[in-house]
Amino acid sequence: MPEIGYYHPQLVHFAIVLGMVGVLLRLVSLTGKLAWTNPAARVALIGAALVSYPTAESGHQAHGPAERVPGAVGAVQEHEEWGDRARNMLLVVGAIELIGLAVGQRKVAGAVRLVSALTGVVAAWVLYEAAEHGGELVYEYAGGPGVRSGDTTDVTRLLVAGLYHRAMADRTAGDKDGAARLVDELVRRMPNDPAARLVGIESMLKDRGDAAGAIAALHAFDPGDDRRSKFRKVVLLADAFKAAGNLDSARATLEAFKQANPAAAARIDDLIKNLTP
Repeated sequence: MPEIGYYHPQLVHFAIVLGMVGVLLRLVSLTGKLAWTNPAARVALIGAALVSYPTAESGHQAHGPAERVPGAVGAVQEHEEWGDRARNMLLVVGAIELIGLAVGQRKVAGAVRLVSALTGVVAAWVLYEAAEHGGELVYEYAGGPGVRSGDTTDVTRLLVAGLYHRAMADRTAGDKDGAARLVDELVRRMPNDPAARLVGIESMLKDRGDAAGAIAALHAFDPGDDRRSKFRKVVLLADAFKAAGNLDSARATLEAFKQANPAAAARIDDLIKNLTP
């Protein structure tokens, strides 16, 4: 089979949606109240069976980079095993649906639909487990972000995300030195990114306690036309003035921004109320 590991996320979603919707339609069709659900279920379940094979194969091809991450091999293998089980179950359900198509309106048609529905319920559970383990791999082990394309830019984004979230966790835990070191590396990796520069200035203020340095850096920082960066700059500047003991300057900074940006008045008023010594 050609290299299709890059398309694993797309294929997975097709398999999940077709499989789950197909099983639901097949169950509804057993009531005999909505005739259209019978052919609809058949199309969805046969489609799920057809897409299940390339979905599992793409997962096998894509597991290499994720499996090499220290500590992730067990999660990768478990997801792979459940993915293979889901493929097998969907193929079985698809085969039953083809039998149902072949028998047409004969007396056994109802029995075939019932068998398909019962098997489909098991397939849906296995499919759910495969999806759950896939989500665990992506969100708890970073098994997908940044490594799917192999592009160094994507890998850098993955690293930056890890540095940021670890730095925030260290700061929350009281390890300000650790947070500052991680933010320094983040800024080094993305020196021209406005958001990264603001994170660096925030670290200067919150991790190193350098209010004067943060004020100088913020005055030199140009947020351009980005509204979020403008707001973030003003908030950090007010925090820096407050940390330096200059509440009047903090209040004046916020008031000036409120006058220039009436839409943000409510948020700015809340910040001004919190300007206590």
